[in-house]
Amino acid sequence: MTTTAAKSEVKLLTADDLLRLHSEGVRGELIRGVLHKTVANGIEHGEIVMNLGGMMRNVVRPNRLGRVVGSDAGIRLERNPDTVREPDIAFISAEKLSLDTRVRGYAEVVPDLVVEIISPNDRPVAMYDKAQMWLRFGVRLVLLIDPDVRTVTVMPQDGPAQTLTDADTLDGGDVLPGFSCAVSDIFDL
Repeated sequence: MTTTAAKSEVKLLTADDLLRLHSEGVRGELIRGVLHKTVANGIEHGEIVMNLGGMMRNVVRPNRLGRVVGSDAGIRLERNPDTVREPDIAFISAEKLSLDTRVRGYAEVVPDLVVEIISPNDRPVAMYDKAQMWLRFGVRLVLLIDPDVRTVTVMPQDGPAQTLTDADTLDGGDVLPGFSCAVSDIFDL
């Protein structure tokens, strides 16, 4: 007697499927076509996003350097199968995405700078892995923020990471020229 094991086939989703799911109230990221649901990260997380994102935007917008977007924007990194990730904050230079270009849906561009914030429901190791993923895709600078210890780990694509504390100043270097802020201002809730 011959038996055949039934294989459950996983249906891979596309970026268009993910947009449709978002409109139905499902929040998540696609990793090689597989949906990974995400949840709201809480007030502290949102305040940090607004603090840092606002300070970045105050430099980016008047100087027409590019765009600063939040996690709802979504970034498409791969096709077939699709990968769409949600950085907490991303800076995309005008050289990569013209300010005259209207983008509906997900931008298919690798950001210049990504900010990831470790939330209460995140494991620090998983967030470090996500930061490394961004660097592998070509992001020039990742900022990994840990609110519990009030640090920012600066992870350039081409050099060693450096951890900044409340007493330090964060700057955008050649990735986001003209940007700097006290690390303590990021956590000023």
